[in-house]
Formats: sequence, C-alpha cells, structure tokens
Amino acid sequence: MNLTAEQKKFYRGISHHLNPVVTVAGNGLTDTVLAEIDRALEDHELIKVKVSVGDRDLRAEVIKQICTATRATLVFTIGNVALLLRKARKPNAKLSNLVRFKN
Repeated sequence: MNLTAEQKKFYRGISHHLNPVVTVAGNGLTDTVLAEIDRALEDHELIKVKVSVGDRDLRAEVIKQICTATRATLVFTIGNVALLLRKARKPNAKLSNLVRFKN
C-alpha cells in the first residue's frame, strides 16, 4: 500500500504516543518474533517495532523482511524504530490505535 505524505503525517501523529511493542535483537528475525508482530498488527493496526540488529543496511533488510512476511506497510523509520501499518479485518475499538486515536 502506498501512502501519501498527508497519510504518513497523520500516522506519525498517532504514533508519537506509542511505544515499541516488539523488539528484534540478538536472535534476529525468528518465526516467534514474526508471529508476535503479526498478532500485534492484527490487534493494534499501527505499531512500532524496535530493530536492534547490526548496521543500517542490515536493519533496513530486516524491516523489509518484516513488511513482506506480515503484509504490513512501512510508514517510516527513525533510528532503530519502524512504524508499521496493516489494517485489521475486524478492528477492535478497544485495541486499535487507529480507532482509539483517530479523534
């Protein structure tokens, strides 16, 4: 999904108050980590993921793998943190960051 500059700005505003829900670190991108990211995307739709692996190029490759495996859209990255978006099939108003922070 391609996002416009206006959409990215909107999602960045929502994400300002969010903390990373998953951290990819020393063990790299395992099936368990991917499953947790997938679950978090289904529940929250908009999440931050902290990727603390190697250099900038390796970090970019890991983020690309996450997006491909989870069918998520990368909104932006800043340092070790990536903001990912994937709209849920049935958003839960109590969990979805898009629904809770829309207003």
